[in-house]
Amino acid sequence: MKIIVTDEVSAEGLALLTQEPRIQLDVKLGLSKQQLLDIIGNYDAIITRSGTNVDRDLLDAGKNLKIVARAGVGIDNVDVDYASSKGVIVVNAPFGNTNSAAEHTMALLLSFCRNVTIANASLKSGEWKRAPFTGQELKAKVAGVIGLGKVGGRVATRLKAFECEVLACDPYISVKRAHDLGVKLVSHDEIYKNCDIITVHTPLNDETRNMIGPREFGLMKTGVVILNVARGGIINEQALLENLLSGKVTGGAVDVWSEEPPKSEHVKQLIACDRLVVTPHLGANTFEAQVNVAIDVSREIINYLDDKPMENAVNIPRFDLALMDQMRPFLNLMRVICDFGIQLLDSNPETLTFSYAGTIAHYDCSPLTVCGLSALLDRMVDQDVNMVNASLIAEQMGIVVEETKSTQAGAFSNTITLVAESKGTRRLISGALFEGSPRIVRLRDYNMEFAPEEHMLLMNYADRPGMIGKIGSIMGTHEINIASMNLGRSEKKGEAMVILALDSAIPPNILDEIKIATEATFIKALHMKIDTCSRNCGCGA
Repeated sequence: MKIIVTDEVSAEGLALLTQEPRIQLDVKLGLSKQQLLDIIGNYDAIITRSGTNVDRDLLDAGKNLKIVARAGVGIDNVDVDYASSKGVIVVNAPFGNTNSAAEHTMALLLSFCRNVTIANASLKSGEWKRAPFTGQELKAKVAGVIGLGKVGGRVATRLKAFECEVLACDPYISVKRAHDLGVKLVSHDEIYKNCDIITVHTPLNDETRNMIGPREFGLMKTGVVILNVARGGIINEQALLENLLSGKVTGGAVDVWSEEPPKSEHVKQLIACDRLVVTPHLGANTFEAQVNVAIDVSREIINYLDDKPMENAVNIPRFDLALMDQMRPFLNLMRVICDFGIQLLDSNPETLTFSYAGTIAHYDCSPLTVCGLSALLDRMVDQDVNMVNASLIAEQMGIVVEETKSTQAGAFSNTITLVAESKGTRRLISGALFEGSPRIVRLRDYNMEFAPEEHMLLMNYADRPGMIGKIGSIMGTHEINIASMNLGRSEKKGEAMVILALDSAIPPNILDEIKIATEATFIKALHMKIDTCSRNCGCGA
């Protein structure tokens, strides 16, 4: 695997990759956009920080790209949607710099509250002044934390240690999580109305862009302190500047900007405001954090090479890591079901329904559904299909994908069923696990239990004496050995279904001979991929 590193990334953190014989690592810093476009097609992965814009042009030029690895939390410099459409996995390092960002938040807050930056400049200039730099304590202040994730949670804990009363707002956090941190969950507006200090710790997306603007500043107390050590653009910078100038906001600290480096006049004015402590995006800039994020993305690339689950892939649906070992056999079962089922269709499906029954239905099954969709589409289209782009490709093809779940178990503790419908035909196949191994347990209306083999023959014919003998005789004449056979029928002398496991593939001319001899209404030679999911899938099975 060839990997290019285009931004400053800790060499210590990249040691996992430099020591890996399967990897060629090229560090090329300071490339112009055109220079990078000229060479990116030679690489399977790119490792960046915020200095490289992974846009459509780069993704189009990266014909062999499989992974974009962002050595940090933010991915706003990566066009994730377009990467997904091209089947490129995007990974980040959301936890490596959490402590660094939390500590920087507290450093900026304390610097503002105790006038550290201006007192430092005053003393170094030869002055000895104390009265102008009288500060304020954190004790007994009401602090509002917007976003109670990894960084926000650490900031809340540190604010509690300084004896602040902490209110928090995060629609994705449980009351228990807030209780464990010792904070009170409230609405956004309650944060704005009641807090002396407000700090944001959310990602930048369509939901959070300009989240704090003129309306929100209008709700705040006069004299409020504002901090942003998350992403530039969450707080409307023009509105922040106006409220600093009016005195509504007494001051605060900002580490991140909508433009880095700043270009607009209002951003430059904001940075110049003497009541704002500012830093040039240093939240993750500790030696420890830089090593940690590099290690995290390096591990993800090694996981990819080793066909292991990718913990921080932002565009792959995945199970909770605590469930991964438990769910991995079901991922393989899903692939087997879909690999079998797609070969029974004569045309592209119009509707695909994935059904889960038993205890498995208590869990989020979307990773299973996407894994199955990936396996199906990989047989149907020329382009590479994986869990990243499977849903997008299905949508483009006009395929309706549905998912149903029932905790009611039938004959098996857990079953997965695929129903594919196309042009009036309907194919149903169900599978279950036997001691961790996949088994097909139902085809259409027939209960049949068998282990999939590499070479198989499936056929339907009218149930009458001598049919099995005819099949065996033709197979024997052509020296095709039958390894096993499973037979089902709808009723006596009705329709019969037989599935044969063979030691070798059956040629088309012999297939025609059997069809004529048995007057088969349906006959299909199947070739199964008896292995785990391909690396391209990304599911980790």
